[in-house]
Amino acid sequence: MTTVAQSLHESPRPVPWVLQFLKEELASYPGRAGTVTRMVLAATLVMIICMTFRIPYAFEGAIYTFIVSRESPRATLQSAGASFLFIGIGAAYVLISAEFVITVPILHFLWVIGSFFLTFYALGAMTNYSAASTFAIMIAVAVPIWDRHLSAETNVEDTLWLTLAVSVGAMVAAAVELTFVRGNPGDDIVLPIAERLSAVEGLLACYADDCPPDDASKNKITRFGMLGTSSLRRLLRRSEYSAQYKMQMSGVVALVGRLVDITAALSELSFEPTDSDTKLLRALGSTIEIIRTDLMNRRLSSPIHFDSDHAFSHVPLLIEMQSIVSLLPQAFTESESMKVQLSLSRDMPQSKLMHQDAFVNPEHLKFALRGCLAASGCYIIYNAIAWPAIGAPAMATCLLTAVSTVGASRQRQIVRFAAFVVGGFLIGIGSEMFILPHLDSIAGFTIFFIFVIALASWFMTSSPRLSYFGFQIVVVFCLINLQEFTRQTSLAAARDRVAGVGLGLCMMWLAFDHLWSTPVAAEMTGTFISTLRLLAQFSREPLSKDLRVAAERTFSLRETINSTFDEVRALADAVLLETGPSRRQDLALRNQILRWQPRLRVLFITRVALWRYRIRIPGFELPAPVAAAQQEFDEHLADVLDGMADRMSGKTSDRRNGFRSSVAGLEKTIRTYDSGNSQRALPAQLGGFLSLSRKIASLTISLDNDMSVHRQTL
Repeated sequence: MTTVAQSLHESPRPVPWVLQFLKEELASYPGRAGTVTRMVLAATLVMIICMTFRIPYAFEGAIYTFIVSRESPRATLQSAGASFLFIGIGAAYVLISAEFVITVPILHFLWVIGSFFLTFYALGAMTNYSAASTFAIMIAVAVPIWDRHLSAETNVEDTLWLTLAVSVGAMVAAAVELTFVRGNPGDDIVLPIAERLSAVEGLLACYADDCPPDDASKNKITRFGMLGTSSLRRLLRRSEYSAQYKMQMSGVVALVGRLVDITAALSELSFEPTDSDTKLLRALGSTIEIIRTDLMNRRLSSPIHFDSDHAFSHVPLLIEMQSIVSLLPQAFTESESMKVQLSLSRDMPQSKLMHQDAFVNPEHLKFALRGCLAASGCYIIYNAIAWPAIGAPAMATCLLTAVSTVGASRQRQIVRFAAFVVGGFLIGIGSEMFILPHLDSIAGFTIFFIFVIALASWFMTSSPRLSYFGFQIVVVFCLINLQEFTRQTSLAAARDRVAGVGLGLCMMWLAFDHLWSTPVAAEMTGTFISTLRLLAQFSREPLSKDLRVAAERTFSLRETINSTFDEVRALADAVLLETGPSRRQDLALRNQILRWQPRLRVLFITRVALWRYRIRIPGFELPAPVAAAQQEFDEHLADVLDGMADRMSGKTSDRRNGFRSSVAGLEKTIRTYDSGNSQRALPAQLGGFLSLSRKIASLTISLDNDMSVHRQTL
């Protein structure tokens, strides 16, 4: 990732840069070959089963095997299980609702539009994307089915065939993952983090020994930087872990991702480490080893304090690494062990179906309206020109590409249409003309199918910047080649399906990338400002004296804040491939925001721990004077966060004046109360509370100073 960012910053020639970009994206990394193998095996088995038993709509079953989550075997099995439920729900919805509207044209049209809106809302608001996409697949193909002027019996029969095809895809994907599950033991979150820490540790060891790192070490850290942490963040969101554990591990993932990025940048530098640099390198390496070992053994690491001899370096990146390593143990701000966090959900009831902010976050409504506009546009166009053959491909394209459009950018637009050209024209129609006429058996077609699916799967397991390219190839290829059970002697069918995909992509481009769009850098900044505002709002909680109302509101805010953290990171990745006269400034802003994000996450996690004192959960009650001082501290903290957001928005605002005095006042109140209290249990409780408050104060002041300096340099 660092190489790509530097290349963009230096404006290299397009062709060499593209080749280097593809080299980094397509390089192997641990686990990639296994994931690709499972993808290919599942899709091939679905193809063989559907072709052998002549099951219509085989393309939906094959495509669905790529939608099922593959972050881990467990996640895949959970995803497939939820999908079976929504296959039935989707089929029932279509069959029951269509009966009431099929004979009235205006009702039928409104039913189609309403179904599109409901589907896109589910894609945006449901926690399980595979389950939501199952419902989307049923709608995408069922709408064109029920538009045909055929008997109701035929339409019902085809809807049931569609249900069977998607069910085959879910069953095969689950069976393949169940076969591989015993060969992939280990924690799905901890192991990838430990691998990244190990790569950082190895590179630091090379520098500490005064030897240049070998190409293998540099390539490993570069690939981890290129891969990013989006898959880990996605797995955490979809997991069944407790809310507290997910929140804490999200902080760890963000910090480790930033550590990998800095290490990748360090590997590109040429410097001679001084004695103080060498001491710091060794201290960092040994500390990371301790953290990694504790993480693997599910132990909480002790707070990190670097000796004064190890606290100085002539290399700014090492100082920043030291700061991040110091923050890693702080992500776990409570005394419970990680094993307990894995098994208990103490804070909030888990929503297995919808996001906590599903009915309060306007972004879900905005996403559904855009998606409905794109799908409805396709529906109106292909009916207006009387070209029903492009209906199913167009609908499927709109619904299956919806998630890739979050955070509109030229990058996604380019990737979508490039994949359309490669998958539709070069591979799809090209194979119909030059390869398939020479294949006269299922065995020959299977070999060709495996080759194409393996190629697409390798692209799909790239970073988010390129993974959709592979998925689009799969969609177009399966739409063209898995709809009939005989050899095609005409290109008309392939032409219709490619045209349908093209129509869907054009409408998605208009709805998501063109209408109501803003530059990605501006959207990234706006989302970051929104995070600061939400944190300020969270710092003032609870506003209600009703414990239940306060808890529900707080949990909703926490879910929203976590999602904005992830969205900022995703938008920061998209900024890398944006073009325009402001690119240098956008990249500089991106680097600053990525520097601030980990500290802001730790501040958020620590503030969650303090919330228990504020709401007076049993065991976390504070004496009245201390509680009043804490409320004043929280109010000033919220003012500082709002002031940061104001400065990021370009406003001149200074709300910092009372914060330092509130910190001093809180400490004085605690010390005064402590000195006059004879109980022994209270000082320990107040000491923990004071430690958390000091941590928040330190992080807030540091962030505020950094943002003030950044604002002055603009």
